[in-house]
Amino acid sequence: MDVRGDRGVFHVKLPGQDVIARQADEHLVTHRVKLPRKLVEHPVRQVAKRLSWALAVLVVTAFVVYADRGGYNDNSDGSIDLLDAFYYATVTLSTTGYGDITPVSDGARLTNIFVITPLRVLFLIILVGTTLEALTERTREEWRLNRWRSALRDHTVVVGFGTKGRSAIKTVCATGLRKEQVVVVDPSEKAIDAATADGYAGVIGDATRSEVLKRAEVQRARQIIIATQRDDTAVLVTLTARQLNRGAKIVAAVREEENAPLLKQSGADAVITSASAAGRLLGLSVLSPSAGMVMEDLIQQGSGLDIVERPVIKAEVGKVPREIGDLVVSVVRGHRVLGYDDQDVGTLELTDRLITIVRATPGTQIAPDIRPFRG
Repeated sequence: MDVRGDRGVFHVKLPGQDVIARQADEHLVTHRVKLPRKLVEHPVRQVAKRLSWALAVLVVTAFVVYADRGGYNDNSDGSIDLLDAFYYATVTLSTTGYGDITPVSDGARLTNIFVITPLRVLFLIILVGTTLEALTERTREEWRLNRWRSALRDHTVVVGFGTKGRSAIKTVCATGLRKEQVVVVDPSEKAIDAATADGYAGVIGDATRSEVLKRAEVQRARQIIIATQRDDTAVLVTLTARQLNRGAKIVAAVREEENAPLLKQSGADAVITSASAAGRLLGLSVLSPSAGMVMEDLIQQGSGLDIVERPVIKAEVGKVPREIGDLVVSVVRGHRVLGYDDQDVGTLELTDRLITIVRATPGTQIAPDIRPFRG
């Protein structure tokens, strides 16, 4: 198991933007937030456009001076022509100011105060606009990052954006959970780029480190999904996440079934053995291809048949699961999950929740689990 030291580099990204945090030492951390980018023109076109605006301001200034040329004095010949007007506009807007051409009348001086000076400011803004944007970017980044952190509550943290992580997010979002309430943690920058492109917040870094999980605000998360590539990494992430958040529901995936008890001891509420599940599905498909097709259909969210969890309605109270219109698989009562034929079920209660198999429709949603329970 690779354990990183106290020094390291990790990044944070919001949807459509990059939030980069570099930890130079234990006390110095900087952040950079990149806001969503719109489709921009070619850099050459942008420069050409800015130069054309600056030239337009220069021309306007020159004609303003030429229109009031009687109020200006040229130390060389005493008269102001169009060339002198452009010369004065150039040296004035560039703040060079040789002083060889000066406003001498009250009208010319008032024009310099209320017209030439604002044009000078506009000219400088156009030419150094990129620099001004860069100077304000850091403050804007910090403000966006702090606002995101303060608004993040009861969200879902997904560690690992591979095949398992993507499928888990898709299923969670089927409950109606907004994408803004999902934070992805992955050591791969390409994976986080893909996550942010899909609209999820992302943290680039090693999830076994508490600093990285804190960037994802895991201490305020409602549920944590751990879908790492290695079982030992999943164990360490589970331990770290449980230490930071005692009340969140943690679901983890492991490859080897022998590691499942270790995950539960580490604090996971539920453990899914991906290798064993795939093996059982393969065996079932060999013995009964039709049964394998049904199971694969149930696994695929949003098509064919779906497994959903919903509360018991008043009209169903007092009935047995077989009398319900839906195909009931299990009954969730308190912290227990009972089979449909379990004698302890008896009749349904208003506080029960049903796990049923339904035909998938655009409006079908898996009801979110409002309380964590240990199986």
